[in-house]
Amino acid sequence: MAGRPGRKEELLATFIAHVARRGYDQTNLGDIAAELGMSKGTIVHHFGTKAQMLRDLEKKYVTRRRAELDVIWRRLDAPADRVAAVIYASVRYHVIDRAATVATQREVIQLDDDPEMQAIRQVRTDIERLVRDEIARGITAGIFRRVDADVATMQIFGATQWMWTSFDPAGWQSAESVGAAMVDVTLGGLLADRCGLAELADPAGRVGRVVRECLAAAGPDSPAAHTRDAVRRGGEGPGAPTPV
Repeated sequence: MAGRPGRKEELLATFIAHVARRGYDQTNLGDIAAELGMSKGTIVHHFGTKAQMLRDLEKKYVTRRRAELDVIWRRLDAPADRVAAVIYASVRYHVIDRAATVATQREVIQLDDDPEMQAIRQVRTDIERLVRDEIARGITAGIFRRVDADVATMQIFGATQWMWTSFDPAGWQSAESVGAAMVDVTLGGLLADRCGLAELADPAGRVGRVVRECLAAAGPDSPAAHTRDAVRRGGEGPGAPTPV
C-alpha cells in the first residue's frame, strides 16, 4: 500500500507508544513483537537492543524539533517573538506529536552515561542555548528586564517538558489556550514594557500563526504526519496522539 510505513518505522512507532504509556523500563520487546505479529528476532534484527530503539527515538525527536525551530527562527526575529514561539510550539508538540513527546520527556535521564545518547541529547542543549541567547539578547536590548537568563530558560523548558504529567489534550483546555496562558505568564515576567503582551499571548496572533504554519509545513516526517498515521492505526492510551 502506498505511503505505508516500513517495518522498522512501524516497530519504532510501537515502541514509542509503549514507552509513552508504560515507561522505558516496563516496555518489553516481546510485547511489541506480539502486538505486531512478528518475532522478537525481527526487532533485534532491525535495532539490536531496546537501548538502540531509545537512541533512535531521541535522535529523530530532537533532530525534528531543531529543524522546526530553524524554520521558526527564519520567520521571526524579535527576541520576544522567538521566546513566545518556543512556548507555543512546545505546548503544541504535546498534541501533534504526543507519544514521542511524552516518551522522550519522561525518559530524559535514561542512558544518561551513554556516550552515543549524550551526543544525541546535545541537540537539546543547543535548543535551550538558542532560547537562552534570545533572552540575553532581549535583556541587552532593553526589551526584557534584567533577569537571570539561565533561570528564565530553565523555567520555560521545565514547565513545557513536564506538561505530560498534567496536561490532557482531550481535557477542558486546548493547547492554544494553555500556550497562550504560558506566554502571558512568561513574557509578562520578562518584558520591560508589556504593551505588546496581549498580541504575543493571543494564539490567533502573528506568532501563534507562524508556529502553526511552520509545523504544518514540515515534511513527511513531521509531527502532523505522525499524528495522522497514529490515528489511522487507532492509537489509544495516554501516549496516543490526539487529532487536531
